[in-house]
Amino acid sequence: MIRTLVDAFWSEDVWLPPNTTWADIAPGPDKAVIYTDHTHVFYPIPLALVFITLRYLLERYIYAPFGLYLGISNIRPKKAPTNPKLEAEYRANPRAKELCYVAKKLDMTEREVERWYRLRRSQDKPSTLVKFCENIWKVTFYVCNFIFGIYVLWDKAWLWDIDQCYIGYPHQGLTNDIWWYYMVSAAFYWALTISQFWDVRRKDFWQMFVHHIATIALISFSWVCNLHRIGTLVLLLHDCADIFVEAVKAAKYANYQRLCDTLFLGLIVTWITTRVGIFPFYIIWSTSIRAPMLLPMFPAYYIFNSLLCLLLVLHVVWTVLILQIAYITIKAGQMEGDIRSSSSELSDSPGNSNDASPTRRNNKKTI
Repeated sequence: MIRTLVDAFWSEDVWLPPNTTWADIAPGPDKAVIYTDHTHVFYPIPLALVFITLRYLLERYIYAPFGLYLGISNIRPKKAPTNPKLEAEYRANPRAKELCYVAKKLDMTEREVERWYRLRRSQDKPSTLVKFCENIWKVTFYVCNFIFGIYVLWDKAWLWDIDQCYIGYPHQGLTNDIWWYYMVSAAFYWALTISQFWDVRRKDFWQMFVHHIATIALISFSWVCNLHRIGTLVLLLHDCADIFVEAVKAAKYANYQRLCDTLFLGLIVTWITTRVGIFPFYIIWSTSIRAPMLLPMFPAYYIFNSLLCLLLVLHVVWTVLILQIAYITIKAGQMEGDIRSSSSELSDSPGNSNDASPTRRNNKKTI
């Protein structure tokens, strides 16, 4: 029964162009080109564990000492006094608004319950150093992967002529460098999806979760269907802006305000150019207009395009948030708050952070 469901899901009528079978694009010594191997779609999962381990080592032995050298605080908020009854109420509803009910139930004053709840929420917050290490890790990957992507794609015809993504499909050969680019990129997004559940929890937690799942789905399905050419362009485009997203946060946590403001300006230009400009008006326009002209349509095409449009919706939402921060920045004279999201309970803005008080803001390091 399971086999029947799997065969129905991977129907050639759905995932492949007309008159094409899985056997036609299966790798083999007798084939004119090297096709993608669908079993390799699982390789990024164990590789993701390697990334998580590498991240742990870098954060522990390089990023954290570097952050401490920069003077970034590693002080955690004061813990709430041990109270099993209040803990039980908190776990049942950590954002309880009717504190008077809890106070009466536990024979406490409303003020005592409110103070304990505030301390309890704060103690789950990571230190500034922890958030800095997370951002530096992402900056490291995005910079390396973007450079690797440029190196891999520079001599590829489809980087300069996007129509080459469709001409000759699905009989397009795979090279070793493209194989590694796909595997490394997919593994990183798998690692982000896994580690997201213990990383700094931000307001856009579920948006980011959907983004990672959509990206993994795009990478996996495009790999299986040998649509790796358009996939590499999407990956390269995303890494470019993500460098600035994480670098701005890291500079803010380190209190390098001038660097933060400069990077934020670079972020606005890069983000709007790539995510709101090139992505919809070049990539999605190509997949929606040019692709139907160059190859026969099949159901999977609409799946891929829908996932790309889902990413675009998320881009628009984040663009609005970034422009809101840009507006506040112009009014304040410097970058305030977090980029694209903030912590779920406590905003990263200076007004709400012990690590960026007015006194510290007047003594910021500059480059």
